[in-house]
Amino acid sequence: RRPARAASARRAMVITALSSNDLRPGVTIEMEGQVYRVLEFLHVKPGKGAAFVRTKLRNLTNGGSLEKTFRAGESVDQAQLDKVVMQHTYKNGEDFVFMNMESFEEETLTVQQIGESTCKYIYEGLDCDVLKHNGKVLSVDIPKTMILTVAQTDPGVKGNTVQGGTKPATLDTGAVINVPLFINEGEKVKVDTNENKYLGRANE
Repeated sequence: RRPARAASARRAMVITALSSNDLRPGVTIEMEGQVYRVLEFLHVKPGKGAAFVRTKLRNLTNGGSLEKTFRAGESVDQAQLDKVVMQHTYKNGEDFVFMNMESFEEETLTVQQIGESTCKYIYEGLDCDVLKHNGKVLSVDIPKTMILTVAQTDPGVKGNTVQGGTKPATLDTGAVINVPLFINEGEKVKVDTNENKYLGRANE
């Protein structure tokens, strides 16, 4: 039955011990019930005293940053996060409904859970990587580069194919980016979704 399959598809959370000496950018750790991702780390061996590890962490729950120093060799809890592929199927008011492509269950996520900057690029049928911890959504990741259609912009200006200014353009997902003056409505463009930036025409 589908419910049994869905239940078996969920992976159990496992927390493993990790030495502070093994901390690297991208590693996720758990402290006091919060999940952090290591952004920067530096091993310090002073002339006197014990060695230590200085880190900069990002709280994946609220997006805040934290600087934390660990003793060298100190035990740290590494959180094994659950990453699932979910496809956006439709909007329910302001909320986004996704289908878990593993269990085929539907889940509704709010703009706050996804992030406003990410919501601007989500369209029906888009596969997203959803990062969870103990069943709670920490982040929704979309492709860094996407090809989208210009839905609205001022008429193009001929002769400005190399240099010139830019103009705002609304994409078919609702995102607004600056594009060169020669770009017209209906054209497909390549976009950096992290930087909200035009990269070129789709066929370039």
